[in-house]
Amino acid sequence: MSLSIRNQLPGTVTAVLPGAAMATVRVRLAGGQELTAAISREAVEELGLVPGSAVRALVKSTEVSLATAPVDGVSIRNVLPGTVTGVTTGAAMALVKVDAEGAGLTAVITREAVEELGLSAGVPVVALIKSTEVSLATG
Repeated sequence: MSLSIRNQLPGTVTAVLPGAAMATVRVRLAGGQELTAAISREAVEELGLVPGSAVRALVKSTEVSLATAPVDGVSIRNVLPGTVTGVTTGAAMALVKVDAEGAGLTAVITREAVEELGLSAGVPVVALIKSTEVSLATG
């Protein structure tokens, strides 16, 4: 199956923490980074997720935020340091490519944000992704 989701990160489940309706699933990406997905318990069961399961973490590029310095005091679980590898700017929006320690990420943000943050190839950034915006796929 082909998907329009730009961010498809392979990894391995390291922990499943079930709650009443939702679960958090921790995933170690190929580069060693940790990612957390908050998905339904039903999805965990349907996908058969257990530690050791191979998965792809899926994140829409519009759900990736960027900062130019480490961010403290936020509830966002997924904070991935990286470096901008390219910027494609349009009239209102921009597509920013990031190498997050081997994990290629794409963020779609406003052109204004690119300008204010001074984003261009080589600029260090931190990608921020809410755990509720991470989907998991198997197979």
